[in-house]
Amino acid sequence: MNPIATALAGKIESWLTPGEPLIVGLCGTQASGKSTACAQLAEHFTGQGLRVGTLSLDDLYLGRTVRAGLAEQIHPLFATRGPPGTHDTAIGIATLDAVKAGRSVMLPRFDKRADEPLSSREWPLLDGPCALLLFEGWCVGAKPVPHDLLAQPVNDLERDDDPEGVWRSFWNAHLASETAQLFARIDRLAYLRPPSFEVVHKWRCEQEHGYQAQDGAQRAAAAMTDEQVARFIAHYERLTRWIMEEMPGRADVTIQLDEARTPVSV
Repeated sequence: MNPIATALAGKIESWLTPGEPLIVGLCGTQASGKSTACAQLAEHFTGQGLRVGTLSLDDLYLGRTVRAGLAEQIHPLFATRGPPGTHDTAIGIATLDAVKAGRSVMLPRFDKRADEPLSSREWPLLDGPCALLLFEGWCVGAKPVPHDLLAQPVNDLERDDDPEGVWRSFWNAHLASETAQLFARIDRLAYLRPPSFEVVHKWRCEQEHGYQAQDGAQRAAAAMTDEQVARFIAHYERLTRWIMEEMPGRADVTIQLDEARTPVSV
């Protein structure tokens, strides 16, 4: 396992109780290594004879057709997936409730190339009862931003595209309601804290460059330029900065990362 997964494995092992399904939320910025860590942790605990499932917050995204409706009815920025309000929280809640009840459940999956959820016929089955579900995402477990901090734009995207704060106020209200109900199902919360918000752009660009270097013209063509990455992560900046400030004080474990994504403290 890599250093992040290794640091989390011991913590998770101490949280497990025989006969009680455990839902662990793992919060981390884009390209912080949370998906890789979850995959390695799932393999590790499966190797110990446990039934383990993984779910990404990304797998709960609403498709582009539904988001187009949000963009028309609420604010154009909701055409871009990412912030609270662009996830199917009802399916997420039903999935986590089934896990907690010890039932078998189909785990939702999202096709990012098509920008639509996969058909439920293609979702993997998690046989119940399971011992552990790893639920990862960029804002998993996040709390709403205090209202008085929403007024001033945090970047050019908010200043130019959301000058009246309609978009950010809506997703923040969703984070306090439907999204909060989803995150309330989490038993333990782990947080991968970056050294700064600025490093997220570097990490995400490295990820996109990796896509461009992969075989397959379709995958390479879908990769974003550095400028497109900068605009994309601007949608996430306000909440990411708030998570960096607020979450370490209440997460069950916070892993501080350096610019190489190596844990420097736990």
